[in-house]
Amino acid sequence: MRKISRRSFLASSVKAALFSGVGGYAFKGGVFAESVPWSNWSGGQTCQPAGRYDIGSEDQLSSLLKKTSGTIRPVGSSHSFSPLVPTDGHLIVIDRLSGILDYDAETKQATIGAGSRLGDLGDPLAAIGQGMINLPDIDRQTVAGAIATGTHGTGVTLQALSAFVASLRLVTPSGEIMDINSTNQDLLHAARVNVGALGIVTQVTMQNRESYKLKKREWAAPTEEILENFDELAASHRHFEIFPLVYSDYSLVLSIDETDEPIGQIEVEAVPSDDASIAESLGLSDNPTPAERRRMSNATASRIQATESVDVSHKILSNVRNSRFNEMEYSVAAEVGAECLREILKTIYDEKIDVQFVLEYRYVGADKDWLSMSYGEHSHATISIHQIAQRRLPPLL
Repeated sequence: MRKISRRSFLASSVKAALFSGVGGYAFKGGVFAESVPWSNWSGGQTCQPAGRYDIGSEDQLSSLLKKTSGTIRPVGSSHSFSPLVPTDGHLIVIDRLSGILDYDAETKQATIGAGSRLGDLGDPLAAIGQGMINLPDIDRQTVAGAIATGTHGTGVTLQALSAFVASLRLVTPSGEIMDINSTNQDLLHAARVNVGALGIVTQVTMQNRESYKLKKREWAAPTEEILENFDELAASHRHFEIFPLVYSDYSLVLSIDETDEPIGQIEVEAVPSDDASIAESLGLSDNPTPAERRRMSNATASRIQATESVDVSHKILSNVRNSRFNEMEYSVAAEVGAECLREILKTIYDEKIDVQFVLEYRYVGADKDWLSMSYGEHSHATISIHQIAQRRLPPLL
């Protein structure tokens, strides 16, 4: 049987939705007097706020909060799946508080407007010789929104994005402008992951590092084989994670490490397989049972070609998404992560739940921010589960 590439496999599958691209989305405008509907990125959270304030400066924000009563909710890129934003009060948008405001070439710190999109910072930071220490795998969030919700990347020695915040500035509900840094460590821990409860963040000073390149390797392997060696593999790579394929014994595997190799991609492209011929050769019906889906997925996944690529850090660490989905994520102690993942996969199979997306399993380093998913003394395993947005989920026949 001829081999296929991971790219070809994903491109011909609904599972491609977790890896595909999306353009930027940002709200622009002034203060809306009339009610303007809001929804998050996936459409799973909606509301009819009284209005939206498009803030252009800290002074404007401070003045607004001093004279405004009632519910105020800050909103970033609307990429959270939790009901943090929905309100019949007012939304505050800080998109115009963006860009690199200041930087220190020696300490490798940069002060960034809190409304900046993570995906817009890579090139400007590289221009001043800096790169972010880690990034989440979706880069559409605003800086303020990403840290406030505990957004994280991958790496057993790397904490959530909030852990790299050296200081920040926020405007309290009473309109007071506060600079928060390590001189009050407890307040800093509270403010970094604050889910919008303490005020509205306007500036963030990130601890970065010198710009750097990363080498990414992707392949497919039996899930159990990887889980049995996951701790060793996670410890031997800067970033290591798997994307278990539901109704399959395989996972897509991703490792990322620093490199001095030249930028480029090594990939042996193959002609995409004909899913219909695979189904026919395996004796699958038009409405396959879980067992039939497993056979087809295993036959396809076993032929995925390994690929390698090298690029600047922000282009390797983060992706953008096209197809809309809803997600829930569990954070558990690393030592029980594999058993939790096995139980989730078994439940999907036994209950015949129609899950089209891959899962995501990775380690995140422990940190001190109080509401972080990895708060504590030990690293955590995180398990992400996705479903197509606004899709009913009848059981498989």
